[in-house]
Parts: sequence; C-alpha cells; structure tokens
Amino acid sequence: MASESPDRARAVAFTLNGEAVRAHVPARMHLGDLLRQSFGLTGVHLGCEHGVCGACTILVDGRAVRSCLMLGVQADGATVETVEGLTESGRIRDLQDAFHARNALQCGYCTPGMLVTAAELLEDADAATSRDAIRAAIAGNYCRCTGYHAIVDAIAATAEARGQGRRDAGREAAE
Repeated sequence: MASESPDRARAVAFTLNGEAVRAHVPARMHLGDLLRQSFGLTGVHLGCEHGVCGACTILVDGRAVRSCLMLGVQADGATVETVEGLTESGRIRDLQDAFHARNALQCGYCTPGMLVTAAELLEDADAATSRDAIRAAIAGNYCRCTGYHAIVDAIAATAEARGQGRRDAGREAAE
C-alpha cells in the first residue's frame, strides 16, 4: 500500500468571512499563508510564525486561533473570520473607532490580531471585561509601540458602551 505524499495538495471547503470558499491546499501550508496568498487577506499578519506574537489571530468557529499554528487543511468544514470579515460585517466598528480615538494602533502591525482577540472577548456574554480581564485576554498579543494602556482603554470603552463594563465590577472589588 503506497502512502500519500505529505506535500500533495488537498481540496478544502470552508466558510470564509461569510462566504463559502474552496481551495487546493498543500498539506503543510499554514492557514495564515493560505489566507494571505490564496484569498488576499493581508490583515492576517505573520510575525513570529510560532504562535507567540498574536499578529495572525483569526476566529475559527468563533474562537481565536493563531493561523500560523493551524494548517490550511484543518480549516475544512470550519467557519473562518478574519479582521477583514469582522470589519465588513460592521461587528467591530465601535471597537475600531475606540482604537482610533485612543491612538491604540500606532504602527498597526499588531492591530488586526488585537481587534480579533478583543472581538472574541466582547462577544462572549460570560466574559469578564474588567481592565485586568482585558489584559489577560490580550496577553498573547504582542505590541511594541503602545505600551498596551491605550489598547486596554479602547477595549474597556467599547465594553462599557456595549453595556458590559460593569458586569464584573463586584468581582473586581471582592478581590
């Protein structure tokens, strides 16, 4: 029995930013590379390519994942959302406005990953949105420019505007 070549392209089908897509993907191609090269989604920034910096963060089936750690073939059947899709749908318009108003984007390299991570946090009805909880949520996203204060301010302001800002105030006071 001959084994299949590990480099052979495989057909995948998934939902990308609300649209059904198909692609032939080399078995070893990372999802981040597939999104950038095959679909032109350059908001997926490939920084460290080790899952450490968070610049390539996307949503897969509603959960934040590092696209540099996931193979393209693993997206088969999944729902994938990038910062472009979240922007086009309007789901993060208020968050983007808050980032802009608080100068939380500076060079912009980490911004897409930060926005996706923050979107996941803010869309989780059970998530705490205190400043400490926000810091914990974005701890896997590196930013070399802002010092994080403006980013935390922007996410906290968005949570407050969405009515989430006081949800865990009692918990924070008890600690």
